[in-house]
Amino acid sequence: MKPESRRIIELTEYQLATFEQDSIPESVGQKIHHNYDKEIDIEFPNFKTKYQWHLKSKGRVGNIPITPEFHIAIRPKVPINNLFGMLDYAYKLKIKFPQGSIQCQSLQESYETLANILAQKILERCRKGLYRDYLSKTERLAYIRGRVDLRSALQKPWDVKLKCHYNEQTGDIEDNQILAWTLFIIGRSGLCRESVSSTVRKAFHALQGFVTLKPFKSEACIDRNYHRLNQDYQLLHALCRFFLDNTGPSHETGDREMLPFLIDMANLYEKFVAEWLKANTPKGFEVEPQHRVEHDTNYFDKIDLIIRDSETKKVQYVLDTKYKAPDKVANNDYHQIVAYANALNCQNAILVYPQDLTTRLDIKHGAIQVRSLTFSLFSLDSDLHEAGKTFLTSLLPNTLP
Repeated sequence: MKPESRRIIELTEYQLATFEQDSIPESVGQKIHHNYDKEIDIEFPNFKTKYQWHLKSKGRVGNIPITPEFHIAIRPKVPINNLFGMLDYAYKLKIKFPQGSIQCQSLQESYETLANILAQKILERCRKGLYRDYLSKTERLAYIRGRVDLRSALQKPWDVKLKCHYNEQTGDIEDNQILAWTLFIIGRSGLCRESVSSTVRKAFHALQGFVTLKPFKSEACIDRNYHRLNQDYQLLHALCRFFLDNTGPSHETGDREMLPFLIDMANLYEKFVAEWLKANTPKGFEVEPQHRVEHDTNYFDKIDLIIRDSETKKVQYVLDTKYKAPDKVANNDYHQIVAYANALNCQNAILVYPQDLTTRLDIKHGAIQVRSLTFSLFSLDSDLHEAGKTFLTSLLPNTLP
């Protein structure tokens, strides 16, 4: 339950919001400026602002607890259903919901929904038994276990304890430690209602007796080894990656401080387009995100997406996602995508936007065809898969049936 005294200032990404001078304490404004200048542009009341506060999100959405009593909630411009669909693709959640069962009206409800799914599935796995694995251990024991370290025994023949190397089956492994840390992080967010928070606490306590609480970054959830005995952990770790990716550090001290939850929409859009293309691009093509181009030992670029011919491995398309809605392509974006295409000797350079541009781009730069295309997000009645099919038809007009 949220405290009655909590004040929530609501923003929408990239939109300027103004507030009366006495609505935000000076100390809160200073904390926003010092701790969240990368997330929020803030201008203090002055003559130019007509003595009002000016706040503008720089493309992050989510919740920022500035103080226990004062929070900032940043809404996405993307409809919540589309945001949920983007998260589903970007993090490979592949959650099968019954038709009409997800009715999230806000980002917080989306957060709660995913937190509840994670906690319920962890409880389900705890009831079946946590996945266990053998870990190598070395201990001095009064009895022989596993392999005795003979060199150590000969060096200290008077020592009654022998140095032994052995394997022990345990549930206190990284697979389970990631789950515990993520539940701990969710508990500190303060974003879940009591009904969901109690489930999260229950799942955390179910792990507590078996698993060491250790901090993890989202990278720990990527490229893990799954097999018959731990296959269901793939979804659990995908959900953990979502929470760990988008939960920032507290600027205060102490475990009781609430943590900010912020989604970088430009990064999410890039991941979503990449995963959607990987799942839906026709045969004959390979999609590769984050392709690294080395210029010399000290300088390199990472290209958002490339599409190769699956047989020849030749790069057919270079794509750069732009989570913004300008009237036309900016000069620096144009020159950047042309440079990428030149670096890979590719003749198709594509800039991808979430909304139609007033002035579309479709021109030749030498041998390179440079285009702007739309993978639409912002329409309230748009369906992501249909928007993707429209985008794919524009991208590969001569290859689709």
